[in-house]
Formats: sequence, structure tokens, C-alpha cells
Amino acid sequence: MNKSVVSKSKYARQKSPEQELADELNMVRQLSAQAAEAIAETHIVRADAAVADDAQDGSLRPKSLSEFLGQSSIKENLSVFINAARERKEALDHLFLIGPPGLGKTTLAQITANELGAEFKVTNAPALDKPKDLAGILSTISPRTVFFIDEIHRLKPTIEEMLYTAMEDYELDWVIGQGAAARTVRIPVPRFTLVGATTKAGMVSSPLISRFGIIQRFNYYSNEELAHIVERSARILNVSVEKKASLLMAACSRGTPRVANRLLRRMRDFAQIEGQGIITEDIVAKGLARLGIDSLGLEQYDREILLSIMNNFSGGPVGADTLAISIGESMDTLEDYYEPYLIQCGLLQRTPRGRIVTEKAYRHVGLSPRTESSNEDQRLLF
Repeated sequence: MNKSVVSKSKYARQKSPEQELADELNMVRQLSAQAAEAIAETHIVRADAAVADDAQDGSLRPKSLSEFLGQSSIKENLSVFINAARERKEALDHLFLIGPPGLGKTTLAQITANELGAEFKVTNAPALDKPKDLAGILSTISPRTVFFIDEIHRLKPTIEEMLYTAMEDYELDWVIGQGAAARTVRIPVPRFTLVGATTKAGMVSSPLISRFGIIQRFNYYSNEELAHIVERSARILNVSVEKKASLLMAACSRGTPRVANRLLRRMRDFAQIEGQGIITEDIVAKGLARLGIDSLGLEQYDREILLSIMNNFSGGPVGADTLAISIGESMDTLEDYYEPYLIQCGLLQRTPRGRIVTEKAYRHVGLSPRTESSNEDQRLLF
């Protein structure tokens, strides 16, 4: 009896596979959060990296289209569509927003709900794990609700197919019972507006894209637009900023409002502790130097990529795999986070043979470009 009782107690202490999986997922989430914090501490101009200050973005986000700065063509078209839907007292057509991170897709979705006077519900595609998650949200919304799904390209196929019927017929297909007794029931849902946002439009399936009635693509902001955003955010944060200082911050913000607001907060700290509380051009120049950000908005890691190609590979061409190994980074991170801005600045080129730095990159880091003849002579030695 005692042995059986002991064996039962041991069995009771054993975790089920579901419990073990849940514990592993919690551990992964904790490690991911710690990694995100570590990245945020060292990367100021990464628009995709979340930091603690991003929680304050709610106070800086505009609430109406008139307050939203930049993206004039999107604002003009969306204003017409919203006013027409509001006059007809109908739900707005489904809206698809495409663009790099930090340009205002989530903000514009909130503005759309405010302008329509409708309820706003938001979720992230990875959070929709099972069809019942989506059914639970859509079955409780009110008419004309704006339902925002961020990173919609990461939707699971089963949930994406469930959205097809909901977007077109405003109904949900639900299976009741099992085996021979299983039957499909269509559950009606109120007419709503789905707003999907993605940074990778190429990963969204064609059937899903075709069901959006309005498709808008975000562009990077100009320095003048970013300077106006910095000045507006400074007024909300109750800090004074000089015109030249706002232009200098705008030039280092990679065309992204999120980065501009992040730099503004850091310059506010420098002005508060080492200045007179006013963000001047001198404060910004010193602050950027201490943060390791140059005039093009490049951080230390961006410059290391360029210097690695110049010094270790004679300016290129070099393959992405080899370059990623040489800088100690994964190829996905190199291609998704670092290379796009370097290419946009004209500092890096992608060719069939590999990555090549440009003459502009040599001038930017203060080195003289290698000539074709010297490279050819070096190749003939081997």
C-alpha cells in the first residue's frame, strides 16, 4: 500500500505535456522580453525595437486627421472615404496599410475609428492562435467597429480563411459536433471595418489582399515633416526646442516619426541635466555624438557593417552569409533591419555577386575608395 501511495504521489507531481509546453512558452516570452529590452538600450534609431518610452506614444499620437502630419495623399483620400461612409451611416470599407515600422499605421487606424465615431478594437496577428479567438472578438463587436490587426502577414492560414467569409459576407463559419454528427453553422456578425497593417506586404496572400477595399502605402517622411513632428511632440512634452535643433534631429531620424520622438526624449534628458532645459543645436550635436549617431542617422553597428566590407573584403562584393558571420549577426537581421536603410542612403548596393559599398560610403566614414585597378592587381596575385 505504501509503495502504491508513493508511486501515485510521484505521478501526481509529474507535469502533463500541456503544462510543460505552457511553462516553456512562458520562459520563451520572458527571454524575448529581456532580449527586446537589451536591443532597445543599445539601438536608439531602430524603429522596430520597442522601448519603455514607447508606452508614452499614446500621448504623442494625434487623434484626428488634421493633427496627423505627413502622408498628405493618404490623408486626403482617407478623409473622403471616411466622410462618405459617415454620411451614409455605413461601415467603412476594409483598409489595408502597408509600410515600414514606425510610420504611423497604428495611429492612422485609431484616427479612422475616431473620425467614424466608432469603437476601436486592436490585436496582433500572432495573438490570434485559434479560430475561436477570432470568433470571440467578432461575435462581441458593435456595428461599424474598427477592428485593427497589426502584422497581419503573420496570421495562421486557418484564421485567415475564416476572415474571408467575415470580410465579404459578415458571417462566421463554425463547426458544431464531431464526426458524423458534425455540421456547419453560419454566425452573423455586425458590419465592421477590418484594418490590416503589415511591414511585409509580399507575405500577405492574394485572396486576403483582394478583399480590402482601400489599400494605402506609407512613404518615409521628409526632414521638414519630421521637424514639424518633433516640434509638435515637444509642445506636448512641455519642452522648448530650437528650429535648427529640430531639423538636426529630423535629419538623423531615418525618415521615421517613431525614431524622431525617441531622439526628442533623449535630447530632453540631455537638455534637462546638462543644459538650461532648452533643446538647442549644440545640445543635440553633443547628444548625438554621445549616442554614437552620425549625421545620416547611422549607429555604430551600421558603420561596422560598412567598415567590415571595406577593410575585410576590399569594398566587396561579399555574400550576405559571409558578411553576417563577419559581423556576428544573423543573416535575417542583416537583411531586414540594417541593409534597407544603408541601401536607401546610397551607401550599400546589392548585386548578383554580393554586397558592395559605394563611394559615398567611403566618403562618409572618411576613407579613400579603392580603385578598380588596385583590386584587379590584387586578384591577379592569386
